[in-house]
Amino acid sequence: MSLPRKGSRRIVVNGIAYCWTVRRKPTYSQALTESPLSFAVEREEMPGTTLLVHADGPRADNWMNATPAPPVTPAVVERAIRAALAQGWCPGMKGGAWVLPRKEAAQTA
Repeated sequence: MSLPRKGSRRIVVNGIAYCWTVRRKPTYSQALTESPLSFAVEREEMPGTTLLVHADGPRADNWMNATPAPPVTPAVVERAIRAALAQGWCPGMKGGAWVLPRKEAAQTA
């Protein structure tokens, strides 16, 4: 499944263009702070496996008024992409979502 182009942002890492996005609305579990803020990344040309990165806290628009995670900035996305590539993510291969391990995602924030 491909990320929607509308609302996604572009970033170039090591000469390869990627698109990344944060969901517009929280999922039910994110709204209840049961799941953290997450964002998805995929290769712009020949999208394959999507990278899913979980932040170290809830979304800012959660229903429980919990302290939100730091914002997702291009620098955070770049560090997540580099960490995922080092851990074995192959963005050009077909397949299901590849989740960046929680400890690696926490280091990107």
